[in-house]
Amino acid sequence: MEHILYFSKKMHAYAGKILYLNLFGMLIISFLDGMGILLLVPLLSISGILELNAGMSSFARMFSFLQELPQWLGLLLILGGYILLSVGQTVLQRNLSLRDVKIHTGFINHIRLEIYRAILQSNWEFFIKKRKTDLINALTDELGRVTGGTYTFLQLLASLAFTLLQVGIAFWLSAEMTLFVLGCGLVIALFSRTFIRKSEKLGNQTSELARSYIGGITDHFNGIKEIKSNMLEESRISWMQAWCQRMGIERYEQSKIRMNSQLYYKISFSLIIAGFIYLSVTLFQTQGQQLLMIILIFSRLWPRFTGIQSSLEQIAAAIPAFKSLVKLQDECKEAKEMKASNLAYKHVSPILMEENLECKDMYYRYNREEPAYALEDINLQIRSKQMTAIIGQSGAGKSTLIDILMGLLEPENGQVLIDGVPLTSDNLLSLRKSISYVPQDPVLFNESIRENLMMIEPDATEEQLWEALHFAAAAEFVSRLPQGLDTLIGDRGVRLSGGERQRLVLARAILRKPSILVLDEATSALDTENETEIQKALDRLKGKITMIVIAHRLSTIKNADQVIVLERGKMIRKGGAEQIPGATVLAT
Repeated sequence: MEHILYFSKKMHAYAGKILYLNLFGMLIISFLDGMGILLLVPLLSISGILELNAGMSSFARMFSFLQELPQWLGLLLILGGYILLSVGQTVLQRNLSLRDVKIHTGFINHIRLEIYRAILQSNWEFFIKKRKTDLINALTDELGRVTGGTYTFLQLLASLAFTLLQVGIAFWLSAEMTLFVLGCGLVIALFSRTFIRKSEKLGNQTSELARSYIGGITDHFNGIKEIKSNMLEESRISWMQAWCQRMGIERYEQSKIRMNSQLYYKISFSLIIAGFIYLSVTLFQTQGQQLLMIILIFSRLWPRFTGIQSSLEQIAAAIPAFKSLVKLQDECKEAKEMKASNLAYKHVSPILMEENLECKDMYYRYNREEPAYALEDINLQIRSKQMTAIIGQSGAGKSTLIDILMGLLEPENGQVLIDGVPLTSDNLLSLRKSISYVPQDPVLFNESIRENLMMIEPDATEEQLWEALHFAAAAEFVSRLPQGLDTLIGDRGVRLSGGERQRLVLARAILRKPSILVLDEATSALDTENETEIQKALDRLKGKITMIVIAHRLSTIKNADQVIVLERGKMIRKGGAEQIPGATVLAT
């Protein structure tokens, strides 16, 4: 319940007075609905079906003036009042429904942006530990279930208010009969708790199925080339068939609970109405018109009870999603990289490193409960405007060292210093703004070349774009494309070759005009021709900016001012390329 109240408070903070105006409007609709029912009393009286003054003195006093009017006029007044109430109720219901849609949609987007912002502001360790498909599922399926559940909860409150109003009218007509029906309703509600518990249990299964689907289908499409090349289609189809079968069973069980619940309430309704009529006639000697009115009211009131039960089942089914999203928000809060005051990215100035970037007595391990360190006793200096190559076998800690130097990971012990100043949350963004990073696997988006370049420098001119492309040896192939800079390159740049993608990413990195360029095995997957093109671009940068390169090939290492050799998380050698015997062997 606390998770539902948490998001209900968020909806209150988002919608404010409009939300309560809508709830108040629903109460007015309930009142108008009740008034419409009461108008049936004089209508039946005028038509001659019932005697207005035979019992029910309260109603007689309310509508006694109709007896003094001609029948046609009284009938006209009653029908006119009924039409006005119905039209007013319908118009109000329409406006409230449209406003509800606006509130609900706005609240979904508000929570989506809040969670997305919290995720992006989390540190790199958070993303290392989290499966990305779980984050996607949180922003899609679970977000929808949470916002829908929150809205259902608020509608439930309005429905309860409506029910109380209808119960008040029923009390006015007959307190004894109303108490009898309410007592029956409470007994039935006690027995219906089993449906709510089963709904929550199935809600857990729904969450698990959604996570497995998003995770599996993302893995499939990320690895579609391997699936096609190795003829793995049948195994993937078998996985999908198994998932569909589980989903079919889960949906069937959900429908079964809902139908059983409705069956239970309909049978109960029939039994209560029959018992109610019997007791009214035999014990309470209820007058015909009073009995008819109470039956009419409760025939409209009882669906409200079933609606409340249905809402409780929907909310119970959404509770696992509530818990999951609250847990994610708590994890993001714990993993927040820096204070909110430091997140004004546009106003951050880059650090201009003049002397060196230094690691001092640095230790790091991914799991602090395990004894093994990913990096141990690292002491090194990376001189400004020089090229430093980091080599070592797979698992030596090269990428971990790069992540620490960029401030993505925080060392367990030791420090990172920039010109002697420790790297902290206060200057972290300034360091990152001075860095451009080129990964081994180039990251491009399903947009045009222009949009992929300008995401790092939104104000770049046409001249600056082509200048960066020329520098990265990419201008020639871009100019040959049908739409040039406006050519769409497909998902992850699939319409381009590996070398073209890598050169575009390098051009994007250069466009920022960084003072530090980090290349994480950026040429390892390229052929000789493409590597030569990128190497030429890097040679033109040498002496102008600081370059940190994870390298595997001699062509890169031989141009480095400093080579650092890592082995099992320890730095075993450092010096110029000519001072590192067997450097090419160590790099592989």
